[in-house]
Amino acid sequence: MNKRKFQETLISTEDDVDNQAKTMTYQGSASFLTLPIEIVHMIFDELSDFVIICSLRNVCTRLNMILDTYPRYQTLTTVILNVNDAGVDGGKHFTDTLRNNKTLITPNLCNTAIEEVGAKILADAFLDNTTLTTLDLGNNYIASSGTDGLAYALLTNRTLTTLILENAHIGGMGIESLAYALQNNTTLTTLDLGLNEMEDEGARYLADALRTNKTLTALSLCRNNIGHMGGKYLADVLQDNTALITLDLSENPLYGEGAQHLADALRNNTTLTTLILYHNAIGHLGAQHLSDALGHNNTLTTLILDHNDIDHLGAQHLSDTLQNNTTLTTLSIACNKIRDRGAQRLADALRHNNTLTTLILDNNDIEHLGAQHLADTLRHNNTLTTLNLAFNKIGNRGAQYLASVLQNNTRLMALDLAANEIGNEGVEHFLVALRENRTLTTLTLSWYTIEQNLKDRLENLIEYNNERRHC
Repeated sequence: MNKRKFQETLISTEDDVDNQAKTMTYQGSASFLTLPIEIVHMIFDELSDFVIICSLRNVCTRLNMILDTYPRYQTLTTVILNVNDAGVDGGKHFTDTLRNNKTLITPNLCNTAIEEVGAKILADAFLDNTTLTTLDLGNNYIASSGTDGLAYALLTNRTLTTLILENAHIGGMGIESLAYALQNNTTLTTLDLGLNEMEDEGARYLADALRTNKTLTALSLCRNNIGHMGGKYLADVLQDNTALITLDLSENPLYGEGAQHLADALRNNTTLTTLILYHNAIGHLGAQHLSDALGHNNTLTTLILDHNDIDHLGAQHLSDTLQNNTTLTTLSIACNKIRDRGAQRLADALRHNNTLTTLILDNNDIEHLGAQHLADTLRHNNTLTTLNLAFNKIGNRGAQYLASVLQNNTRLMALDLAANEIGNEGVEHFLVALRENRTLTTLTLSWYTIEQNLKDRLENLIEYNNERRHC
């Protein structure tokens, strides 16, 4: 695709572009180029950022001069190309722009079909670019060969801080190239490599890189078929790594053994604050390992364990730790079938815990008895601000227990009770509670079974609390 054809393709997506702008882009007419700059700028106003960045640059010297004086171009920092399917040619034209543009810092090239060749061309631009800080190349078939070019650019680039390569089909070989670059790169802080078929071997390459890298603070490796051995490679390096703050290993088959390796790392790691283990099949034994480690860890503040089949036994292990832990502020154990017994254990722990502010318990088969235990705890707990009990079975009785405690609780700000079989009776209880409560600013219910007048009254009370909070 030549440049003119590419420009025509891009402009065809602009439904409301001025006819004169179309004439300019299609034909580059001399009459257009002789117009006063102010008039040309008015035509530019009708074009999207994408067209300005990729279709107008380098058409001719005169147009470049006009574009350089256009205020919007001078201050443009973000452009999204993901819906335009730019392809390889689009990547080349965008690369030409990067060589000259001095303001763009966040281009989004997600799902643009630039493929391997486009990635290589784009990587060349990084060798000279000194402004880009964030690059999203997710959902592109970059493969290992395209990754090689990006890795080479990372060896010398000193401005890029965030690189997103989710679902880029990198594979183990591409991960190896990136890992080598990470050993020498000193600016990248966030790297998303989710869904790239890296497996245990790729995890080993990254672990080796993390032994020397001192700047990467956030790493996402979700859905990469990393097993317990890959978990061990990463856990071993976490024993000594002092940079990584956030690690996402969601949807990898770690099982209980992988959780044990990570737990061993948490006993000594002093920097990791967020660990995301969503859907890792760790079971209640994995929860036990992690809970034991939290008894020795003083830095982790957020732990996500959704969809892990930890059941009420896992909830008990976590509860034992929560009674003494003084750093964890967010715990999410949604979709774990902890039921009323697990809810009771957690409620008991919250009587003694003074740091947890967010507790996510949706989809756990909790009924009114579990809600009662949690409500009793809220009479004494002074730190919890967010409680999510959505998609459980607490019913109107559970709603009554929670509403009753809200009359005196002055800390809880957000309560999610969606899909809990709560009807008009349950709403009536909250209407009574909110006449006294002035701190709850978010209450989520499923409204389709609730009378409109009750819904309106409850929303008015919540709105009043929000207005008071912002006064």
